[in-house]
Amino acid sequence: MRSLLSLALALLISLWSPVQVMAADLTRGSQLFNLNCAACHAGGANVLKSERSLRQDDLQAYLPNYLKGHESAIVAQVTYGRNAMPAFLDILSEKEIEDVAAYVEDQSMQGWS
Repeated sequence: MRSLLSLALALLISLWSPVQVMAADLTRGSQLFNLNCAACHAGGANVLKSERSLRQDDLQAYLPNYLKGHESAIVAQVTYGRNAMPAFLDILSEKEIEDVAAYVEDQSMQGWS
């Protein structure tokens, strides 16, 4: 009986939740990064402007709105591009871009080890 109540409560909570948050897939993000981004950003570097790498200090200094929301700022950059970076809006799905952003954020926090 207790497990039935727990299941019913979990179902109610999930129905009331206005936003269903899908966890990012870091493995898929890594694969997509290697296929689409690594030519310019291997190891978190930037082959065009070395001072604008994907390391956390550089993201904080150069990526618009990074301090307001790390992954959302990366999503915007990947989606729409900026300066020499192309937009991936028509290349990757929204979920794929979110996975890439989560991977970039994860790696930046680890120092691109």
